Amino acid sequence: MRNVVSVTERLPVVVGVNDLPTAVHSVDLAAAEAAYRAVPLILVHAWSGWARGTRYRVAVPDREHGRHLLELAVTRARHAFPGIRVCGELTDDSAATALLARSADASLLVLGHQDTGGHRFGWGSTAAYLARHSSCPVLVHQGQFRAQGPVTLAASGRMTATLHLAFDHAARAQCPLTVVHVSPPARPATSDPRTAAETLLAETVVQAQHRWPHVTVQQVLIPDTDIGYTVQRACRRSRLLVAGTGRKGWTVEAFCSAYADPGPQNRCPVLLVPPSWPSPAPPVTAVSTARC
Repeated sequence: MRNVVSVTERLPVVVGVNDLPTAVHSVDLAAAEAAYRAVPLILVHAWSGWARGTRYRVAVPDREHGRHLLELAVTRARHAFPGIRVCGELTDDSAATALLARSADASLLVLGHQDTGGHRFGWGSTAAYLARHSSCPVLVHQGQFRAQGPVTLAASGRMTATLHLAFDHAARAQCPLTVVHVSPPARPATSDPRTAAETLLAETVVQAQHRWPHVTVQQVLIPDTDIGYTVQRACRRSRLLVAGTGRKGWTVEAFCSAYADPGPQNRCPVLLVPPSWPSPAPPVTAVSTARC
């Protein structure tokens, strides 16, 4: 069970930094999240000495290059949000190993993924792996995108941390929240499952709106056969998708498939929340100076 921490000891936001074009946007997103949560920001760059994921071992820029990359990223974050504590960490482990270890003591892990439609992993192997196995919520993004449209939540119908985070992001963005729920299939000699699902979802939304009364909510029920289509549509029309990872990884598979589609590349970020993650406490106004 995760320990409750005080305001000054809240868990940091961690961001993976690489030399891809998306790294700049990763740092910007992570710094904004750290400032909002009033927690430290940790930037991690993995330098293994050799390129991974290729058929042959290929030399990559030296360790000094990685240190310089981190220094630039740290400077950028500090300039954008002077009040937050920012730390850089250069590691010899692989990116997946280093970030997975860091996720055990983080409030959020921010990752960029390869902006290449048609990649068989959709997000790239590292982002897909961490989305499945991270101990904390993971924010995966493709790079620069148009922040417009609603926040879209894939809802289970229960009051979970996933629902709380979706409402919180919609309130911060002052935008509507679209709550999508998969209705169970009809069964003979039973009451209408769609009606029961609608009732459960409505009751859950009403509970959440006591805390976020100004968030406008649209509820949508879909059959399970429409999951793929709905994800494809939502990732292009939303400013953020929020979903729980589930215990079997099916949610991650659905999003990876949607982002592997070689269609238009402007797709919104995705926030994936582990099933055991606790509901967040109300944000604080003071910026934390806790150690990284």
